Amino acid sequence: MAEWPRTEAAAVLEQERLRGLVDPNPPPGFVPRTAAGLDVHYGDQLKAAVCTIDLDTLSLVEQSTAEGPESFPYIPGLFAFRELPLLLEALDKLTQPPDVLVCDGQGLAHPRRFGLACHAGVLTGIPSLGVGKNALGDFDPPGPKRGDWTPLVDRGEVVGRALRTQDGVKPVFVSIGHRVDLDTATELVLRLAPRFRLPETTRLADRLSRQA
Repeated sequence: MAEWPRTEAAAVLEQERLRGLVDPNPPPGFVPRTAAGLDVHYGDQLKAAVCTIDLDTLSLVEQSTAEGPESFPYIPGLFAFRELPLLLEALDKLTQPPDVLVCDGQGLAHPRRFGLACHAGVLTGIPSLGVGKNALGDFDPPGPKRGDWTPLVDRGEVVGRALRTQDGVKPVFVSIGHRVDLDTATELVLRLAPRFRLPETTRLADRLSRQA
C-alpha cells in the first residue's frame, strides 16, 4: 500500500477493496513455531510493539518497537488505519518474520468483516488472527471450563468464538484474520494462554509498548 488513506471515506473504500483478499484457509502444511503479538500504547505519541515468542516454550524470541504521531483519527471500525502504519514499521525491524500474527483486536468480527487482524494479514501475507477483549456480536456464555467456546454471531453470520481461556474467567473473542481457520485460531490462543486470560503474545506486547 503506497499511501495510507487520510479520510473516513477513503479508508472505508480501502477496507472494501482489501476485504476480498482475505483467505480463511491456512497455508498447506501450516505448523507455526513462532507467534508475534502486536499492540499499541497511546500517549503523547503512539508506541507500537511487536513481540515474537516460541510456541513450544512461550519464551521471548525477538521484539521491536516503533513510535510516531497519530496519523488517523479515532473512528469506530477504522482502528487499523490508526495503528497499522507503526505496527508494520515495528514488524519490519524484526530479523525473522513470525509464523503467525496475534492482534490485540478483531479480525472477521468487524462491521465490514475486515478488522485489524485481517488488514495486517493481507498486507504482510502472514497468517493472522484477532483476540478481542470485548465482543463484536452476540454470543451465549461458554461453559465454565478452559477450552469451552460458543459462536460469536453478527447479523446472522458466525464471525468468531467466545473462548474461555481459563476456568471461570471471562472469555476472550477470537476471530480469523488471514490464512487461518477458526479451529486453528482457537487452538493457537489456548496454547498461548496457559495461565492467564490473555495470550502471552498480547501480554508481552502490551508491556513493551508501555515501556517503549
